[in-house]
Amino acid sequence: MRRNNKSAISQNALKETLLFTLPALICVIIVIYIPFVMAGYYSLTEWNGISKTPIFIGLENFKTIFSSGSPEFLNAIAFTGKYTMLFVVFTNIFALGIAVALSKKFRLANFLRGMFFVPYIMSMIIVGFIWKFIFTQGFEKLYEFTGWNIWALSWLGDDKLAFWSVLFVGVWQSLGFYIVLYIAGLKSVSTEVLEAASIDGATGSQCFFRVTLPLLGPSITTCIFMAVTNSLKVFDIIQALTKGGPGGSTYSATLDIYREAFQNNRYGLGSAKALVYFVLVLILTQLVLKIFERRDVDL
Repeated sequence: MRRNNKSAISQNALKETLLFTLPALICVIIVIYIPFVMAGYYSLTEWNGISKTPIFIGLENFKTIFSSGSPEFLNAIAFTGKYTMLFVVFTNIFALGIAVALSKKFRLANFLRGMFFVPYIMSMIIVGFIWKFIFTQGFEKLYEFTGWNIWALSWLGDDKLAFWSVLFVGVWQSLGFYIVLYIAGLKSVSTEVLEAASIDGATGSQCFFRVTLPLLGPSITTCIFMAVTNSLKVFDIIQALTKGGPGGSTYSATLDIYREAFQNNRYGLGSAKALVYFVLVLILTQLVLKIFERRDVDL
């Protein structure tokens, strides 16, 4: 009887679990998987998004991408790769440094943690428009007040400065998220290990680089992986700040896909670009995971 009761309870629990997860599963299928399959079909067609029947053209869209017929997409991928590399480096270095400072016990520690996290919960578009106002009118007022030439530079109009402006805003907006992850990792480091290292004569910097930093391996892996995936999807900030300009110097892959499909009305070519970019992102993220998983094991 007891076994029958246990099996009945487990079956009811399984049914309840499936019942509660079914709405979320349906939403994921509708929002993600069905559009993904449709994008695969449209990538083999020539369609403007208006006509009822797309024209099947096979692999012509992919041939266009990898030939000289789509240089913008290849340049956009190059920009995205450069942005991703610098975003990952700056975000993790600054976040780790600030997390180490904020993990100390002082009066304003919790307040400062909240202040750093506030930009992350804001909309990327809103952040972009705020900084666009700062780069233009805000810096103009600072130049009138101080006379410093740095405020008179065209931070969004110069092709070299625009890249660094976009990168700065991206790092500033997301910094709080990585700070929280690093603080959680620092809190999990055993104080006994640090005390033992200090007793053995290790200095503060030696304790950090030879004890704390290796023990932060899982946190570093998580932060780098999240930074890679988030930077590869950069779109909102660029759309709000520069719209890909000046002269295509801040033209990202996601922005090119968006314009191809929704502004140029070439949904087939846009879908093909999205699939190619999906494969590139998948390969890159898997390589990052493999590299840092091996590092964590060695530690």
